[in-house]
Amino acid sequence: MTQIAPMTRTSVVERFLRYVTYDTQSDEKSPTSPSTAKQLVLLDRLVQELHAIGLRDAARDEHGVVMATIPATTAKPGVPVIGFLAHVDTSPESSGTGVKPIVHRSWRGDDIVLPDDTSVVLRVREIPALAEQIGNDIITASGTTLLGSDNKAGVAEIVAAAEHLMAHPEIAHGVVRVAFTPDEEIGRGTAHFDVGRFGAACAYTMDAAGRGQLEIETFSADAMTVVFHGVNAHPGFAKNRMVNAIKLAGEFLQRLREGGSPETTEGREGFVHPYVLEGSVERASVRFIVRDFSTSGLHEREKRLEAMAHETAAAWPGSRVEVRIEETYRNMKEILDRHPDVVDKARRAIRRAGLEVRETSVRGGTDGSRLCFMGLPTPNIFAGENNFHSRYEWVSAQDMEKAVEVIVHLCRLWEEES
Repeated sequence: MTQIAPMTRTSVVERFLRYVTYDTQSDEKSPTSPSTAKQLVLLDRLVQELHAIGLRDAARDEHGVVMATIPATTAKPGVPVIGFLAHVDTSPESSGTGVKPIVHRSWRGDDIVLPDDTSVVLRVREIPALAEQIGNDIITASGTTLLGSDNKAGVAEIVAAAEHLMAHPEIAHGVVRVAFTPDEEIGRGTAHFDVGRFGAACAYTMDAAGRGQLEIETFSADAMTVVFHGVNAHPGFAKNRMVNAIKLAGEFLQRLREGGSPETTEGREGFVHPYVLEGSVERASVRFIVRDFSTSGLHEREKRLEAMAHETAAAWPGSRVEVRIEETYRNMKEILDRHPDVVDKARRAIRRAGLEVRETSVRGGTDGSRLCFMGLPTPNIFAGENNFHSRYEWVSAQDMEKAVEVIVHLCRLWEEES
């Protein structure tokens, strides 16, 4: 295990405990970018902090994207520019207002009861990853909100690593770019990300879960909307005239028992998932997310779903159906397989930090999924977040400190082997 100098100045934990108190929840229904103005409060604060540690070019653009540069300390020619990214927004699935972080120091393995809602209990028998954390400092919220470690743990780790590198110019590294983005949780994290302006040959998102985790494969994903059109009529005079779109949608959803859904799949199994249903007699719509680890498998699921929708409408004379498909992201492995060195250095940086590498296939996506297809190969490295998007969210202080070490080791590896 290669040693690095002890972390100095503001610790990653201190930063994290401050960042989570900012309400940065994104909003899928908002047409603006970023989707909520409150995200800009933390993003502007990050610009100030980056300036304070010496990253003089730190700036935020009109869409909320923050970029900054850690200058090179090496004279070696040809060292590639690498980057690190994290997102500031938190999930709309659970409240992010009034987060009160609690540090459970030197946790001894007992159940963690959250004080503001004692029905929220973190139990080791239900959360296997906690069993590895005995003796560590576990950080939770107070029980009424999520914590926000997804992805403010990654934000804090990148800033802490930048601070460490600026304080230790004896650590040889090339130019390092850092970026913080809004709206990742609603699928818009890279909508206004300028890969050319970022100027890196590759990057790493710090947004994976537990200690040592490295994600190089994600779902391929689309959004699909099925709209049934019926015929409205006065219910007292509706015989042979009314076609109820709500009933069409209900019949259509009954047919989904034939296919995989999130609650019946795991591992590398894909699924179709209806998550928004809106309806009236005249018009009813069902919005889906569709997921598969292969893009061809994704398209097959969409074809089956579309066929079922048309079969349903055909059984109701006078109705019609329309189907819309929007690309969300694709499996990053398709791109990362062409850049094995980017992934291999991440593996070795994790090992240099004294950790076991845990490679996983993500049953979801990251900003890296899109960035890979935008020309920026971007694996996802652990930030330490666990049980995210819920009031049961937690992170280990020691895991965050290890993530900072991994960032520093990655910067060194790219310089050493250029």
